[in-house]
Parts: sequence; C-alpha cells; structure tokens
Amino acid sequence: MNVLVATDGSKYGRWGLNWVAQLPFVEPAKVMALHVLDVATLRAPFLAQPMMAGNEQYVQEEIQSIGARSAKTLQDATQQLASLKLAGTVRKEQGPVASTILKRAPKRDGLLVVGSQGLDALDRFMLGSISTNLIHHATCPVLVVKSEATPLRRMILAIDGSDASAKALKFVLTKFQSDQSTSKGRRVPIHVTVLHVLPVVMYPGLKEASKKLLEQSVQKLIKAGFIAEPLCYLGNPAEEIMKAASRQQADLIVMGAQGLGAIARFLIGSVSTRVVQHANGSVLVVR
Repeated sequence: MNVLVATDGSKYGRWGLNWVAQLPFVEPAKVMALHVLDVATLRAPFLAQPMMAGNEQYVQEEIQSIGARSAKTLQDATQQLASLKLAGTVRKEQGPVASTILKRAPKRDGLLVVGSQGLDALDRFMLGSISTNLIHHATCPVLVVKSEATPLRRMILAIDGSDASAKALKFVLTKFQSDQSTSKGRRVPIHVTVLHVLPVVMYPGLKEASKKLLEQSVQKLIKAGFIAEPLCYLGNPAEEIMKAASRQQADLIVMGAQGLGAIARFLIGSVSTRVVQHANGSVLVVR
C-alpha cells in the first residue's frame, strides 16, 4: 500500500513514520516521507512580513534558517526510514503546505499520514489546521497522528450506516491484519469496539436497524479474526465517540469522513472533524 507521511521536523512528523511502522498492514507499506517548504509565507509574531525596503536582510536570514531546518528534517526522515526498516523515499517540495501534500497524496487505495500539529503554532492560528484541511479534501483515508505510536491493541470503529462508515469497516477488514505481534513475538488478536451513536430524537425502527447494523459489522470482524463487540450510545456522536475511546483506552479511532445527515453536518459541523480536532488519541478518517 502506498503511504504518504507529511513531515516538518516536529515530533508529530516523526510519530507519523513510527505509526506506519507499527500498524499491522496486510501488505507492506511503500512510504514517501514528504517535506514541504513554504518560503513564500515568512512570518514574524502576529504579523506577515512582506518584501519591502528595510526587511530584505531579515527575510534572507529567515530563508537560510528555514533551509537549514529543512535539510535536517530530510536527513532525520531518511535515517528514520532506515531504522524502522520501511521501504520508501524522502522528498522535498516547495509550495503551500496543504495543497502540495494533496497533490502528492495517494489515490483512494493508499493512506495519508499527518500530524495533528506542526512546528509553527502561529501558522496554525493564522492559516487553520492543515490536518483539518486534508481530511476535508484528500481522496484517500487520512490518519491524523496525535501521539507516539504503540502496538495496535484496541480500536474504536464508529459506524452509522452511511457509505463512508461502510468504507471504514472495509478498510479495517482489508488493510489491517486481525492480530498484532507482542514484544515476545506472540500474535494477539486486535480488539475492535464497533460503536453506533443513536440520536436523542429517534424515529420508529431506528433501534432495531442499529442493532442489526452492529451485529452484521461485528460478525464480519469476528469472521476475519478480530475480537469484536458492539456498543450503542445515545447522544452527540462526536462526544460519545471520544468518551468511548477514553473508556476503552483505544489506541485508534476509525471512522468515515461523512455520515448520513448532510443537513446536520451543515448545522453542527462534521463529526469526523470534531473528533479529529478534540480527541486525545490518533484518528483514521476513511472516505
């Protein structure tokens, strides 16, 4: 599977490569570590720095500093790929960060890995979250990394009966092995909690449909070798997904990029976006 890992020299970029090495892919990952250098948007605290008389020296010094950090990022990523025994390459490109990553992102069958944060907190304040931009516009699944990688033992799979959540289930079934190696070399089945959140206001037959959806999903996972259990809550989907992940001590949340209610998404925002922005752990968004 083709995997693009965005790296900027921060710990989140390093964590992204570690996650790729830890995830139990059915097929070995072919990795590209992409570093995007955006020299067109140099910034000083709270103020953009245009090219004008008097600040050319400052801008040149910043470009040199960014270039030095960029070279080190590329060197570190190359060494990390080798130490993790990942097959792949390291690439540098220039341009706007989000759009450049999207141009290089794999097609639907691949995976894009990005940190939830980067080096420049001010850039995030001024430009918005790059990771949020990517989950909205990438055509492939996006893993948003929020912590150091650990062996995948427990997973929350959030479903709602939509095409996107069906694709999230399919991703787990087809891209992940059903077990993970321990430090002692044993294989341990991965535990998947299949979660469906019911709305506070329900229409007739919804509970029965929810129960059937959960049972079918759980049975598919068990047949594939996973340990799986159903879980149904009532309330706000994003909040209940994050609460369940915390209670279950899940290593990863997997969910679809879109749900059933386009009008609800317009009114209250995308559930996947809210989970990516506020969950404590890493989130895989599948479309």
